[in-house]
Amino acid sequence: MLAASKLKIIQDLIASSSIEELIWINGYLSGVLAGTAEQSEQPVPSKAAVSKITIAYGTETGNSKKLATNFAATAKKSGINAKLVSLDQYRLNDLAKEEYFFTIISTQGDGEPPAAAKKFYEHIHQNGFKVNQLKFGVLALGDTSYPLFCKAGEDVDAQLQKLGGERVVSLHKCDTDYESDAGSWFSQVITKLSGNGAVATPTAIPAVAKKSGKKVYAGSILKNINLNDRGSNKQTHHIEIAAEEIAYSPGDSIGIVPKNPAYIVDAIISLTGIDKNKELTFRNESVSILNLLQSKLNIVYLPERVVKQYASIVQQEIPETKIGLLDLLKIYSVKNTSQFEEVIGILEPITPRLYSIASSKEAHGEEVHLTVARDFFQVNNETKLGLASDYLSQLPDNAELEFYVHKNDLFRLPAPDKDVIMIGPGTGVAPFRSFLAERDSTGAGGRNWLFFGDQHFTTDFLYQSEMQNWLDTGVLSKLTVAFSRDQQEKVYVQHKMLRQAAEFYDWLENGAHIYVCGAKEPMSVDVENTLLEIVQQAGNKSAEEANEYLNALKVEGRYMRDVY
Repeated sequence: MLAASKLKIIQDLIASSSIEELIWINGYLSGVLAGTAEQSEQPVPSKAAVSKITIAYGTETGNSKKLATNFAATAKKSGINAKLVSLDQYRLNDLAKEEYFFTIISTQGDGEPPAAAKKFYEHIHQNGFKVNQLKFGVLALGDTSYPLFCKAGEDVDAQLQKLGGERVVSLHKCDTDYESDAGSWFSQVITKLSGNGAVATPTAIPAVAKKSGKKVYAGSILKNINLNDRGSNKQTHHIEIAAEEIAYSPGDSIGIVPKNPAYIVDAIISLTGIDKNKELTFRNESVSILNLLQSKLNIVYLPERVVKQYASIVQQEIPETKIGLLDLLKIYSVKNTSQFEEVIGILEPITPRLYSIASSKEAHGEEVHLTVARDFFQVNNETKLGLASDYLSQLPDNAELEFYVHKNDLFRLPAPDKDVIMIGPGTGVAPFRSFLAERDSTGAGGRNWLFFGDQHFTTDFLYQSEMQNWLDTGVLSKLTVAFSRDQQEKVYVQHKMLRQAAEFYDWLENGAHIYVCGAKEPMSVDVENTLLEIVQQAGNKSAEEANEYLNALKVEGRYMRDVY
């Protein structure tokens, strides 16, 4: 057992080291131990006993890919041939033939795997095969702000064992400050693979003194204006936030935890008679019930799993339905304040909402800008508002809020001399405002072509004056707009793309990078189908050749999407 002072030195070293540095430290210590063993005539393996492994990654923002790439390089330096593959490109039938398989997978939304990993996820959950020869390890990436932290990774780990696989190392779950933890995990993998060929009993990674977690910024509202004109069917807010020493890049998002509406909180306290000042324990800190209901717990739209637990507490049959806590309490009331405290215990944290950054550090300094559409929808013939968009749209000047930066390494600008095609209808224009401001401020020489669309030219042309200025000054080489409801037949961005197929394809042939941002369905699907049609039509290719062309763009990092 180490003395506390020595343990502190090691923990500080680990916390401040990069992945490659951690692997190097592991190798260095192995060498020291080998030298000691030599002197005491105890054999220590001098090279990796395992010669070949597969490292597969499932990613949404690029973090899993970055880790997997680093791990593969490190493995090769250790004498282990590492096959690196994205889970969306992985041949599913190969899993039954694998001997050593390690996967890095993130979790999205409500415990879902990333889109690129869904086929793999569904494949292993069909239970129609066994992998008794498989030796595996899972590194799960997630965000502790979400209730189902690292759920996709947990599911993959459990299912591979259920199918007969044997863990080389235990499942490890990483928060957004994942690098040192991930490095420790892979260091353990290398150590196990460098043994005598036998898989050791899995052991948990020792607790390490970590950095404080995701960096939370304190910001204040500088400006909050509705970009839509009178008569529009929409409310789209441009929000400017002042924040000192903020670090972000074009393509990143910020995560915001919205506050619950005051009228709902007040009604719940009045209805239950609970003492709002009473303090309860939440995430290892003492928090008042008022603070919990205002800022910490999801009370507006409850997941079905929470409603089921509520039904168990109040011992009543409750049908599956979208419902908030206030309505639940009105219809299926609690007996007393003690029972309501039990209900508080099953409520989940408010999940952060991610918004694409619409500003550039180069152009806007210590500010971050957002483009937020206020979300209206119907539940049981009643108009409801999205929690986060409603909260943000009503923030007055000088109001304070906290947020963190969510990196997106799979949505980055290319070299300054490269051409860029941006397709962003509606609020999908947000990151492209960031891109254009950045390229303008840095004097990038590449051409820029923006496709923007919305409902009406007169009321819904977001950032019109800025776009016109960039067009006049040559920052925007080409601006193509589509306003769907300004004519009898609806016209969308994909229609305008197809009308300019020859020029669009010419840009691609000259090395242009394509970016798509906005609604996943149907917009991004329609845009991708149109891209294939453009390649076939203007490139004189077959459907199969067009698919190959588009896949090549993805592999080269020239076709990137940030859709939601």
